[in-house]
Amino acid sequence: MIVLEFKAKVKPSQSSAIDEAIKTAQFVRNKCVRFWMDNQGVGQKELYRYNTALRDEFAFVKALNSHACQTAVERAYSAIARFYGNCRKQVSGKKGYPKFKKNCRSVEYKTSGWKLSQTRKQITFTDKKGIGKLKLKGTWDLNFYQLDQIKRVRLVRRADGYYVQFLISVENKVESEPTGKTIGLDVGLKEFYTDSNGRTEPNPRFYRQGEKRLKFKQSRVSRKKKGSTNRKKAVNRLGRVHLKISRQREEHAKRLARSVIQSNDLVAYEDLKVKNLAKNHCLAKSINDAGWYQFRKWLEYFGVKFGKITVAVNPAYTSQNCSSCGATVKKSLSTRTHSCKCGLVLDRDWNASINILKSALGTTGHVGTWVLDPNALGDSTSILAGEILSG
Repeated sequence: MIVLEFKAKVKPSQSSAIDEAIKTAQFVRNKCVRFWMDNQGVGQKELYRYNTALRDEFAFVKALNSHACQTAVERAYSAIARFYGNCRKQVSGKKGYPKFKKNCRSVEYKTSGWKLSQTRKQITFTDKKGIGKLKLKGTWDLNFYQLDQIKRVRLVRRADGYYVQFLISVENKVESEPTGKTIGLDVGLKEFYTDSNGRTEPNPRFYRQGEKRLKFKQSRVSRKKKGSTNRKKAVNRLGRVHLKISRQREEHAKRLARSVIQSNDLVAYEDLKVKNLAKNHCLAKSINDAGWYQFRKWLEYFGVKFGKITVAVNPAYTSQNCSSCGATVKKSLSTRTHSCKCGLVLDRDWNASINILKSALGTTGHVGTWVLDPNALGDSTSILAGEILSG
């Protein structure tokens, strides 16, 4: 599966119609969650029947394509199933009890409710929401694919406009020649990563670079009267800055991951729980700014695409153990040099990356696979080839 994204050229009336469609999908999802709360134990079939009742009761729900309403039901059930799964797995802390959505940014159609033009440069939405014909701007060419290969179409609202995404069923693997190389990666805050060969990649710190700009835009928002048109404009300008930073971080992770995968046959990295690490209030901003999760996500994706092996290794003691003799050399976070009694002296991260590679070659890790959590997709995520649009 691949996802192709185009920016849509919309008129003011069309933007209002798209917003109305998104609000309707949000309404259906929230009503399904409420129905489940009031009748715990109901399954997806009962939610589909409840959706039919909603379409009969509310005219604005019936105006939205039936498949788009079904997708909203699937989103609700996805949250419910995730909650039950976390309970069965006895996940520590909060189990992710389904919540009501307040600011959805997308509506998703299946195989009906839309029609492509002969040139594949325009798409017309045929339901009664009044979206009409949208011009698609982008470099992708949909003429390479058959219409029956397009499984889903998604309308996404972002700070800089509206986008149309196409989920296409197609084989997404590339034949590549083996390089005979293996590598271990240790991610960090000082350097983005240090590999087992001693090479480092600088940490760009996109959020830190744009922080001054963000503070300025945020102050402009605070000065505006709540509910006013000027405040909405200021919020949009602030959102555009955040969107630019997130795109910079995503593209940086994608570029590095592709380069690493194409240069090696086996890539080992730490199996980090970034969400737990970000609970450290002193380092949370820097950890989130680094984009470790995006980097790992792209490593695993390109590993599948190019037929390379990616291994996630338990990070325990990779920084403390000596990569030469295996002895444990305890050190604080501020200690950046590894010095062992065996005579080995080298950078702390370099030592850790060698340990990570050794663990992977010793089959102590687990092979990474491309599995996308529905939560990770979100409504405002940047586009990824290989994403799953359905819940």
